[in-house]
Amino acid sequence: MAAANRAGIFITGTDTGVGKTLVAAVLARFLAERGLRVGVCKPIESGVANPAELGPDAGLLKWAAGSSETDDLISPYRFSAPLSPDQAAKLENCRIDFNKTAEAVDSITKKCDFTIIEGAGGLMAPLAGGLLVADLVKQLGFPLLVVARTELGTINHTLLTTFAARAMEIPTAGIILSGMPETPDQAQQNAPHALASLASCGVLACLPRVDGSEQQKVQSLAQILASSPTLPWLLSALNLTPQAAEKNARRQGVRNPGE
Repeated sequence: MAAANRAGIFITGTDTGVGKTLVAAVLARFLAERGLRVGVCKPIESGVANPAELGPDAGLLKWAAGSSETDDLISPYRFSAPLSPDQAAKLENCRIDFNKTAEAVDSITKKCDFTIIEGAGGLMAPLAGGLLVADLVKQLGFPLLVVARTELGTINHTLLTTFAARAMEIPTAGIILSGMPETPDQAQQNAPHALASLASCGVLACLPRVDGSEQQKVQSLAQILASSPTLPWLLSALNLTPQAAEKNARRQGVRNPGE
């Protein structure tokens, strides 16, 4: 299902645990605070303690966006085993159906100004029957946003991800680096500049490491993002003008999602 005329982004990471959920939630919070109706979807989440409820990733996204969508639309597949999606699904005798995911995303996007979809693991993570996260990205039709670490090795991992996306003809909006420490080492200092010059897409933001609960981190980073010098690049990559990002804020005041 192509995403023609639908504003949104599909967020992937260069590996598991790089901070893509946090970045997705920060973007959702930032846009929702500016009056946009933000839809969020975590199509597949494994390692969910109680699959009858949203997992921690999908729950954070729902809170950050202030979404009122049903749990089954926000997260169609939830598995208890902390394994790759195909293995977690196999243990529960379930097969992940891309059409079910596409229907959920389509239902969400019809009610929203901007939709944020967060993948599972990296672009090459297996989902079902030889199909990968990259195949799901292609079916949904949204451009890719790559979340990467700042540590040594991130240049290799990030370039492999962006090159794979290009080989599969997946449009890539850019890269966001997550977790830059207050005192970065030489490798961490070099990562944004190296990726900006070597990758086939731009570095749209470099978010610092912050403390607190996950919700507190989202709130802090959304404020930091608002004053980021690269914010115009990010909004442009997301096909959002500064005026669109403030769409309803002047009319109804900045709302505080999730409260």
